[in-house]
Formats: sequence, C-alpha cells, structure tokens
Amino acid sequence: MNPLELSQAVGALSEEDVRRSSGDANRPAVMVRELAAHHRARLRAHLLSLGEEDRLLRFGQVVADPVIEAYVDNIDFDHDKVFGVFNDHLELIGAAHLAYLRDNAQGKIAEFGVSVAAEARGRGIGSAMFERAATHGRNNGVHTLYMHCLSRNRAMMHIARKAGMKVHLEYGEADAYLELPPANTASHLAEALEEQVADLDYMLKRNLRNARRFGQRFWRSFSPAKGTA
Repeated sequence: MNPLELSQAVGALSEEDVRRSSGDANRPAVMVRELAAHHRARLRAHLLSLGEEDRLLRFGQVVADPVIEAYVDNIDFDHDKVFGVFNDHLELIGAAHLAYLRDNAQGKIAEFGVSVAAEARGRGIGSAMFERAATHGRNNGVHTLYMHCLSRNRAMMHIARKAGMKVHLEYGEADAYLELPPANTASHLAEALEEQVADLDYMLKRNLRNARRFGQRFWRSFSPAKGTA
C-alpha cells in the first residue's frame, strides 16, 4: 500500500484526492520540490538560460541579465515560496514563484509566475507547479491566486483555463484569478506527501549522480596517462 492509498484508507483523502494526486498514468510523475535560499544560484542559472522570447513571456517584457540577477537576489524565501523541478543531473528545468501580495477586502492574495526550460516542455511541469503552489497557498490562508501574463502566452493561458481561473483580457495582456477553497486535512496531508516524495526523488537523483561521478573517476584511474601509452 503506497502513502496515497494509506491516506485514503484512514479517511484523510477521498477517492478524488487520490486520483488528482496520482496524475496521468501515461505521463511520468512530476516531482515539485520547495526551494530555499541556498538554491538561489540554480534559480539564477535557470532564468538566465531563458531566451529573449521566453523572458518576454515570463516577465512580460524582455529583461537583461542584470535585471534577472537583481530579481533573484531580492526574492525573500522566508516570505514567498519558490518551487522547482530538477532533471536527473540536478539541473533546475522548471521554477515557480508564489509571491504573497498585500491582503485586500477578500483576503490574502498570492501571485504565481512560472518558467520551464525549452527542452522540458510538454511534460506537464508548469501545471504540476501551479497545482503545488495552489495547494500551498490554500494551506496558508490564500483566498485568491493571481496570474498576469501576455495573452499570447499559450502555456500560461492553458494553465489558467485548465484550473478554471477567471480570465480578463485587455490590450494583449491577461489577468487570471482563482478563488481557493479553505484548507482541510486532505490538503495539508497531500502537500506533506508531495514534499516528502519530491525530497526522496531529489536524494535518489543526487545519489545516482554521485555514483556516476565515482564510476567515471574510477575507470579514468585505469586509463593510461597521455604520453605513456
């Protein structure tokens, strides 16, 4: 019995919660991990790797490297939340920033922004990070999840419509809003399970990477040095 099935058995998760958490059986699961301040360099490298068009779609305008560097340096990891997806080489291939905005009459608002490396698109990474951010926001009292993007940003518009967000289009830009339900036992447990599984996935990838490096060094030690063969 896996953790999701166990949670359903004790009544903490419904069948619908299990189905949603399990995802598409025909697509590899996307492991979304919460990032911390010590991941800042990897986040910077990911965003700097984006091309001009991707920077336009992510930030709403073409931004130079110093702007990206300043943006990353100013992220408050203690206040906001940042989520990431790593490949087998522990390179960050997707990142999402959940920025907490000022509360209004309706309650707490958080803004969601996301970027995915070109080679990693089409795998559901953006949607997985949105769901992870929405669950975290829900569990931390966020009433409204907000997204702003260019209306031609098809990936963001797909995420918004898939999530059932209210989308307002004007002058080539889009504002999308999603009211989050109050947190419950299932949402808290689902987030805890997702984070634990993502941490385990990261540790396994790190161990495999270290094993590969050790193997490469081991076999190189048996190779004759240049000029001695």
